[in-house]
Amino acid sequence: MSTEQCVMGVCFFALDANGPKLFGFPELLAGLALMVLAWTTADVRYRFRVRVAPLPLETLTFGVVAAVGVLTLLTDLWRAEEWLVPRGNLLTPAQWQATLAGLFLVTFLAWSWFAFIAPPKFGKHNAKRFAQTLYGIILRGSPSELAVIADELTRSMSAFVRYATNRGNDYPRNAADKESDPPLEEAYANDLLLLIADRRLCRAIVESSPVTAMALFREMGRTKKYGIQVETFAKNLVNEALANKDSFLYHEAEGYESGLIGYQKPFSQAMFANYKMVAAVGTLLDPDLSQKSKWDADQWEAYCRVVLISLRDYVDQHFWQHSSVLYRAMGYIESTTSDLYKLDGLISTWDSDTVRRLRVVVEFIKDAVKILDEKGVPEHVRPRVRARHGHPRETFYDHFASMIFEVIFHTSAVRSPFSECWYIQHNLVWGEMFGFHHFDNPAGEMVKFKLRRLLYDEVAQMKEFPNFKGAKILGFCLNVMGLEKRRVEHHKDSHALHKAILLWTKKNFAWLHAYNPRVAEACLVDGISYDAEKRRLVKTYPVEGLRREPHYVYLDVEPAPDEPPTRE
Repeated sequence: MSTEQCVMGVCFFALDANGPKLFGFPELLAGLALMVLAWTTADVRYRFRVRVAPLPLETLTFGVVAAVGVLTLLTDLWRAEEWLVPRGNLLTPAQWQATLAGLFLVTFLAWSWFAFIAPPKFGKHNAKRFAQTLYGIILRGSPSELAVIADELTRSMSAFVRYATNRGNDYPRNAADKESDPPLEEAYANDLLLLIADRRLCRAIVESSPVTAMALFREMGRTKKYGIQVETFAKNLVNEALANKDSFLYHEAEGYESGLIGYQKPFSQAMFANYKMVAAVGTLLDPDLSQKSKWDADQWEAYCRVVLISLRDYVDQHFWQHSSVLYRAMGYIESTTSDLYKLDGLISTWDSDTVRRLRVVVEFIKDAVKILDEKGVPEHVRPRVRARHGHPRETFYDHFASMIFEVIFHTSAVRSPFSECWYIQHNLVWGEMFGFHHFDNPAGEMVKFKLRRLLYDEVAQMKEFPNFKGAKILGFCLNVMGLEKRRVEHHKDSHALHKAILLWTKKNFAWLHAYNPRVAEACLVDGISYDAEKRRLVKTYPVEGLRREPHYVYLDVEPAPDEPPTRE
């Protein structure tokens, strides 16, 4: 029975316990149970999205749900007891219930919006929450969570680049910029670029979401912000990609191996095809020094592919500049042959990883010379750089010749047995450089000229200072070119060097043998010996194949002078 009471002009009436009911406490509990179930079973992706929303969604949700729950419970209690409420036109009982239901629905829709419809990105309004949430996930280091977050970061990479500090040549632009604190979002963007360099996250990006890295480097290339703090991230990412043989660096091989991805190379192009970015970052081509010694031939081949991508853009756009990153990369590649000495005395080494790495290095050199030839030899490049001119006159051709020289020096450590020595020194190295017309182009001719000069100068230096390096180079030259002159068309590029080496040997070997027999012995590989009594070198071709008896080739040398060598 409805009653009404008025006090000072304000009338109150009792709520009807049997009136229409749109939203009550039981409905709230049912909806809340479903929400709690959804929130607790959601994976890290959706929890991350909610936590980095521009609004403090978790706090607001708790407050709204708590308020709606209390008001709904009081409303149901008021109705059940038929307590008095003010009469007016502002809200009817049904509208009040609809308001509470609407607040509860808006809360659910807000979670759905940020979790599914419009996932938040890094920005001014959520910079702190974004950084704190990501820091906690990386600190835990769960591989399953990092795999999800690696993909989730893709949409924020452009914002990282946009807000991060670009430390170019003019940074800081003035004293005021140096002393003032950067905006909050800029400071957090800088911190996040350092945070994502965590090796565990880089590993997850390589395994689960390489598009995240591609998004970052593409944005850097588009905005030309090459000075942001990605040095550590770039180095760790590339090293993790090289360590994982299922990564994009291995799938982006040649087109006949990988199909369309192999032709387009989207990830490698985004990261390495912009030489200006590679040079500014500085670490994209720097392998982990503690890991590169463990790399096998497949890993070095992948590394050489990305170096060639950067080299092509360097030659096309920046050939006049000194390139420290490419010079370092060439040094790393050359060093992979430094353990060839371990093959000395072994047999059947053709399929060993050491020999396979040597093949990779030789193929890299051949491909690099092709790239140089496509550009053409600049007019200012001189075939010979005088020692007094020094570094400023040296060009990329000089560095390639020096690289080949060091590879030859490493292969010279394999002195026996005869077949292995010949296969490694001649077939894998010398024949590829001076045979098969691989370097029969202007760039190749320039490199070969400089290489011949380096080889002869190293040998000729032994007249002033006998040393084992020069001895090994001489042994290499005598082995691959022989002890007799040959006017063969496919050896025409080495005729001048061959003639000079034989002349030096003829004049100086007896003296070298008398002065330091150990150095002279280092000049001789398996199959070449020195007959001191008859003063001649003897090259023995053993019985093998169709050869029924050994074949000997001789090089007579001049007697040693009486005076000792001069030293500088």
